[in-house]
Amino acid sequence: MEKTFAKVEEMAEHVKEYVNNHIASAKLNVAEKTSGVLANIIAMAVALMVFVFFIVFTSVALAFVFAKLTGEYYWGFLIVAGIYLLIGLLVWTMREKLLKLPIMNAILQQLFKEEEDADEKI
Repeated sequence: MEKTFAKVEEMAEHVKEYVNNHIASAKLNVAEKTSGVLANIIAMAVALMVFVFFIVFTSVALAFVFAKLTGEYYWGFLIVAGIYLLIGLLVWTMREKLLKLPIMNAILQQLFKEEEDADEKI
């Protein structure tokens, strides 16, 4: 009888150890995926910031080009503002296709990349 209790206790210890290892593995998996997504977001933010600086300086230069062509500074800047208004309206009308779906797909691809790699190895 004592041997049975000893085996049950030993088995209970193994089950506890398995559960604890499984929980630790899940925590590490979540931490890895979260850090990967955050790293991508930070990299995109830095690249976007550089791109915004490029756009701002290019816009000012283009406004001065239009100002020289029209003879008035305000017309150059108004023309550039109108171009941005048209681009903004176009992006707004196509935001689902241009922004929402690609961003969602990129995040989901990053989150499930490891699982796809594991499936390919099997």
